[in-house]
Amino acid sequence: MDLKKLFGTILTLLGIGGLIYTAIMFVNETGTTKMLAVYGILGAIFFFSGVGLIRNTSKSSS
Repeated sequence: MDLKKLFGTILTLLGIGGLIYTAIMFVNETGTTKMLAVYGILGAIFFFSGVGLIRNTSKSSS
């Protein structure tokens, strides 16, 4: 497995974890709006950068 694909997978999993954690905090009404925004934005950034890295690596190796 290529190192870029591995790093992309890790970023994607961290992003999914951040988004799930944000959703749980939102549903349980814990945390401030600022915390929800920070975790949600960081989760989205990690998720989309990981997916983009995996997609670009797959195109270049084919």
